[in-house]
Amino acid sequence: MPYDFKLPDLGEGITEVELRRWLVKEGDRVVEHQGVLEVETDKAVVEVPSPRKGTISRIYRGEGDVARVGETLLTIAEEGEVPAQPPAEPAKSNGIVGVLPEAEEEPEVHATPMVRKLARERGVDLRSIRGSGPRGSITIEDLSQAAAPRQPEESFGPVELVPLRGVRRTIARNLIASQRSTASVTCTEEADITDLWDLRGREQEALEARGTHLTFLPFFIKAAQHALRDHPFLNASIDAEAETIILKKHYHFGIAVETPDGLMVPVIRDVDKKSIIALAEEIQALGKKARERTIALTELKGRTFTITNYGHFGGVFATPIINWPDVAILGCGRIVERPWVYRGAIAVRKILPLSLTFDHRVTDGADAALFLAKVVRYLEDPALLFMESV
Repeated sequence: MPYDFKLPDLGEGITEVELRRWLVKEGDRVVEHQGVLEVETDKAVVEVPSPRKGTISRIYRGEGDVARVGETLLTIAEEGEVPAQPPAEPAKSNGIVGVLPEAEEEPEVHATPMVRKLARERGVDLRSIRGSGPRGSITIEDLSQAAAPRQPEESFGPVELVPLRGVRRTIARNLIASQRSTASVTCTEEADITDLWDLRGREQEALEARGTHLTFLPFFIKAAQHALRDHPFLNASIDAEAETIILKKHYHFGIAVETPDGLMVPVIRDVDKKSIIALAEEIQALGKKARERTIALTELKGRTFTITNYGHFGGVFATPIINWPDVAILGCGRIVERPWVYRGAIAVRKILPLSLTFDHRVTDGADAALFLAKVVRYLEDPALLFMESV
């Protein structure tokens, strides 16, 4: 009999995905393990394979829809099986004196439970919407367009409605979860990294010849990792229900990477066991995978601390939002030349602004300030990074 293919459990605690792109259409023949659909979840794009061979007889969901694990996505019929068919039109009733008038039926509406729920919340009659999904199903985009207030002619100007989808949707949900779940405070500091600037300049050419691009980020990672050893409450998470702080004895750093689809945070594991060069190579590889959307879900999970280098785009100071369920995030601003008191005289030095946002439920301002001061110490005297590294 025809096989109803349901969205499988993709692991990592995933309960729902966004249907990004169908790789097949109704009537296509597929073989077992052939990719039929791309789904987006937790910032990663995953290709879903077909569990069996046959003909795609029906697709139930449209691109852009959100589906939950266990929901039917398509029906596959093997040779000789009867494909799924839409409900047949009921026969008209015949009476003794002819055809009886039929009661007028409500038009059938094809929509997912989520679309129906949103329609009820927004007061939208789904019967008034013409669906753009498979077999006329109503998508969330159809609903959004129908529910959007029409701009009167005397409005202030034209607008464009952009659905919150993909990576941007995940970012929005995560940031709201962070703001609701943490008592965040930001403190700032500045570091004179002139010596580090010179060190990187000396070594950059040799590493470039090996195909490795040396940025300042590996040095920032190492400085933070060393400082966290003395400030473990910043390398932690909190179980609010159990009223327990979970101190992490490992150092897995999330690194914010800007991609065409939005911000992604791949994880570099065991940074305490890796050299500056090894970190540079891994940052380069993970950044490439994130931008090409080939990164695996496991490479986005399990961080203990996050670093965001917004200075690469021109920012100076900021109040970065904690990457929940972490309890801290370090932001690195734009390196600028400034007059600075150096060895008792005014000199032009390379100054790095730093911002640390932390969860005040887990630790206090004194701990955060001491942590930042230690990060500054390592960055201002980079030899310490190598002397204290494993």
